[in-house]
Amino acid sequence: MSKNLIIVESPAKSKTIEKYLGKDFQVLASYGHLRDLIPKEGAVDPQHDFAMKYQIQERNQRHVLAITKALKGADTLYLATDPDREGEAISWHLLEILKAKKLLKNKAVHRVVFHEITKKAVTHAIQNPGEIATTLVDAQQARRALDYLVGFNLSPLLWKKIRRGLSAGRVQSPALRMIVERELEIEAFKTREYWSITAKLAHAKQTFKAKLTHYNGEKLEQFSIQNDDQAQATQQALLAAANGTLNVAKLEKKQRKRNPAAPFTTSTLQQEAARKLGFTTKRTMMVAQQLYEGMDIGGGEAAGLITYMRTDSVNLADEALENIRQLISDKYGADQVPKQPRAFKTKSKNAQEAHEAIRPTLAQQIPAELKKYLSNDQFKLYDLIWKRTIACQMIHATINTVSVDLQCGSDKDIFRATGSVIAKPGFMAVYLEGKDDNKEGDDKETFLPPMEEGDAIPLDAIVTNQHFTEPPPPYGEASLVKSLEEHGIGRPSTYASIISTLQNREYVTLESKRFHPTDVGRIVIKFLTEHFTKYVDYDFTANLEDELDAVSRGEKDWVPLMHDFWKPFTKLIHDKEQSVQRKDVTQEAIDEKCPECGKPLSIRLGRNGRFIGCTDYPTCSYTRNLNDDGTESNVPEIVEGRKCPKCDSDLVIKTGRYGKFIGCSSYPKCKHIEPLEKPLDTGVACPKCKKGTILKRKSRNNKVFYSCSGYPKCDYALWNVPVKEPCPTCDWPILTLKSTKSLGPEKVCPQKDCKYATPYEGDPEDINGSTSAAPI
Repeated sequence: MSKNLIIVESPAKSKTIEKYLGKDFQVLASYGHLRDLIPKEGAVDPQHDFAMKYQIQERNQRHVLAITKALKGADTLYLATDPDREGEAISWHLLEILKAKKLLKNKAVHRVVFHEITKKAVTHAIQNPGEIATTLVDAQQARRALDYLVGFNLSPLLWKKIRRGLSAGRVQSPALRMIVERELEIEAFKTREYWSITAKLAHAKQTFKAKLTHYNGEKLEQFSIQNDDQAQATQQALLAAANGTLNVAKLEKKQRKRNPAAPFTTSTLQQEAARKLGFTTKRTMMVAQQLYEGMDIGGGEAAGLITYMRTDSVNLADEALENIRQLISDKYGADQVPKQPRAFKTKSKNAQEAHEAIRPTLAQQIPAELKKYLSNDQFKLYDLIWKRTIACQMIHATINTVSVDLQCGSDKDIFRATGSVIAKPGFMAVYLEGKDDNKEGDDKETFLPPMEEGDAIPLDAIVTNQHFTEPPPPYGEASLVKSLEEHGIGRPSTYASIISTLQNREYVTLESKRFHPTDVGRIVIKFLTEHFTKYVDYDFTANLEDELDAVSRGEKDWVPLMHDFWKPFTKLIHDKEQSVQRKDVTQEAIDEKCPECGKPLSIRLGRNGRFIGCTDYPTCSYTRNLNDDGTESNVPEIVEGRKCPKCDSDLVIKTGRYGKFIGCSSYPKCKHIEPLEKPLDTGVACPKCKKGTILKRKSRNNKVFYSCSGYPKCDYALWNVPVKEPCPTCDWPILTLKSTKSLGPEKVCPQKDCKYATPYEGDPEDINGSTSAAPI
């Protein structure tokens, strides 16, 4: 038996650390949280200072048994869970479990923290142990208690007033409000027309453009030219005044510096991975966890490749700075290293959950040299982190800008051309930060030919350009994470779960990488903003986060904080139970009478979304559909270019119990129906009948599955994506793609008796069957 027992969170991490410390140390994993609140009412008792009732999670019972068994033969216990609130709480929970089992008598117990899994960091932590930070545990308990109390009290109210199965959360609700408000802003947006006028010029064998900025002595604003007639009149007047040339009236040359972005925090990594790699927040954190926990990169010894990935800090350790600066000097030249290391200031009010930003554990581990040891996703993310870290310690970029004012006849009509050229790329040679919702051309450098004041520049043409104002785009993952962070809602480590919850609850959908609220999501947030305004207010949510942070710093006691929240909240719940009727929430009056009975009509919420119905239901059953954009629709949408194969009537798009489908307009005389989305042919031959091919389909509950095109004659079906590749073990004609938390993405044989499985190095999105079914 080993004399020292170390507890970490993941098995991958335990294998790496055990190699570092040798035979006197045994390292076991807790596999995350070992216990949680009992899953029923009364788990948190507000009457007794929010006493909390915990139980060991069933899936972790065997891990607790393994730890208790190993502890009996050990002298010292090291709690080495992650260096944040969650990790501190996991260590505390384990300690409470072991105390209850009376297994700590004559045992030394230490809390050890390291922010990178390298031999040096781990051994240093073991040699310098500490104790559990009770303030971090208190903050985590308060957070868990708040989430429990909000969920167990507000969610049942949603069930009564809207529909069963809904939930509301302390942090997810403001995030949903953000998405809904953006969608409403887009819908309310009124497009305005405006025109711009551009001169096309050529000089020194180079073409360039200049934009009209002053006309008749007045500076042009966005809406100065509002229609085609104005634009054409202005164009003709300018052509006449120009007489074939524009004259350089003023030329300005400036030099500006651009500094690199700070090294990654959790939030900025999630944003940049979404922009540059197309990763979801969940995918980013999963891959970052793998890079942090370590892998074999040659030589037989596993090593963590990045520092801890849950952090608000932008600091870099002195040792890391020396390492990075040396790498820059060796790889890019000594002139690319600034005289002093760059220091960055964090935007977070409580950047204490880790001491450093996310960085490579060793700068000399160049991505290209590690590529053969990494999966595709691991390489992409490590490359992004490495480049950002190196760039942040390089010299600034030097950019020369040129602005030229060109007269058109007189000094009352002015065109302006601007251009820039990168004089010294500096950090930009390695990395440039992405932008959200970038307009085409935003990042393109414009180059101008050499000109001097007084030059006459030949005019090729003056063109008019029509434009329309555009609403703000719907939130994508990067812009939503950025907005959540700016408002102080949640913490970076929670963003992935917030987004997953909104999607799993079907409050939002993700279409073309943009979030759109569902009808249910709109009604839930309408109810919350009208009746629980304070609790979905951005400032209130952010201030509550700040108070929880104050608890973690030891500046506040968590119990009074809980009382301050609970008393007004529970009173409001009680009041709304009595005063709000379901019809007030799920119905929206419209100024129209029912064509069948004359009673008022309203927009209502049904199992398939919103529709227009009579308020005298069930006496009167009149209903009609709403379009996707919320506008009224009496006429079903006709499928263009197709007729019913049975009766030659028009095919129309209908809505049923399981969503939209295509049906015959002659129903009920003709009952022909077909799915709205045509099943996608994977091109993989069916291994059972060997006649059909496997199609990607959706079940009634919208779950993707794969089955033979010969159904119902052939009933072969799979849940996992088929691969046109025979099994090397049993020779079954196909394999499938499968992913689990413990083993990651794999190619596996679908035959039950065959155990063949091998790691999959392709895009994990393939495993989710991400290829959309083709619309009809």
